Amino acid sequence: MDHKKDFFQDVFEVVQLIPEGRVTSYGAIAKFLGATRSSRLVGWAMNASHKNGILIPAHRVVNRNGMLTGKMHFPTPTAMQERLEEEGVSVVEDKIQNFQQHFWDPSIELKLD
Repeated sequence: MDHKKDFFQDVFEVVQLIPEGRVTSYGAIAKFLGATRSSRLVGWAMNASHKNGILIPAHRVVNRNGMLTGKMHFPTPTAMQERLEEEGVSVVEDKIQNFQQHFWDPSIELKLD
């Protein structure tokens, strides 16, 4: 069994649940999936998401400070920012403005009863 592939699929499923106009961080996804120290692996999953044919809103995943650190993996250098701005998220110098207001924490939002 390919555990990395399973982890990537888990990441994709969480990212597909991020509401329009909201963002989360690589670390918040890793923590939700029980892999707190795997933020970088979540980033690799986001990079791979562009190649898998399933629509994954990877533009909604940023670093813990609200920076668009994954923008180089989009078709153009401004595509990530443009997609966020289309959803009402303001971005200035590659940083989400009012980050906490837009932040979506899967550990809170996806509480399992």
